[in-house]
Amino acid sequence: MARIILTVLLVVIVNVIVGCNGVDSGKSQLEPSGAGGLRTAEAATFEGSEADIVEQMMINRLAYRQGLEALIKEYGRTGNNTKLVWAQKELAALDSIPKYSYVIEAGVAGADLRATNMIVEADYIYKEGVELQKRGEGLLLIKDDNLLRSALVKYNEVIKMHPSSDKIDDAAFRAAGIYEHFKDYSIAIVYYKRAFQWDPETPYPARFKAAYILDRLLHRRAEALELYQEALRKDRLSDNYREFAQMRIGEITSENNQ
Repeated sequence: MARIILTVLLVVIVNVIVGCNGVDSGKSQLEPSGAGGLRTAEAATFEGSEADIVEQMMINRLAYRQGLEALIKEYGRTGNNTKLVWAQKELAALDSIPKYSYVIEAGVAGADLRATNMIVEADYIYKEGVELQKRGEGLLLIKDDNLLRSALVKYNEVIKMHPSSDKIDDAAFRAAGIYEHFKDYSIAIVYYKRAFQWDPETPYPARFKAAYILDRLLHRRAEALELYQEALRKDRLSDNYREFAQMRIGEITSENNQ
């Protein structure tokens, strides 16, 4: 009896394994791994600056998604369920992989922009970013990272599309806070610096924020010391920030003199 039960269990296990592999799974249709296995109608040429290459890559990325969506629609229309499942699985896999923006707009824009002009469209885009950020941050400790990334898109759009807008320093400061949330500290520093470079009279404590990251998180104390000192002279600091900057200036200076 025990032998019969064992035999039945083995048969069930084998059937489960076969079932997991799936009939018409499309495994034979998978492209070989590596670039050498990809079949292309026409090889794309990637030339130009980093921004040009990234823009072309993003166009191709979008075209890839649209192609899969078109296949899903076609196979759904014709009732080809086998290929429909393949296309759906590929689209799901595409959605699951990380996709980076690569271009850091504040870095591309440089330090020489000036926040001088009131531009209605820029104000509107900036306001959209603020609303997205508020919704993303919410009232609780749990934040909606996707909404915060959407806010970054809006802030970077202000910087890219309206580089003379009087909102570029606001956008840079708010974006820096989001990058800091994601622990992309080196990027956050660039944006904090752009806020006071683009508007030396910016109302935000951008110098202090950059100094804090350099000091406490990246341990680049010499750069932090200089920015703490500048923040005391130029930033509109709360009492807590001012006291902290004074304390760290004293501690870093003492360490340097030992």
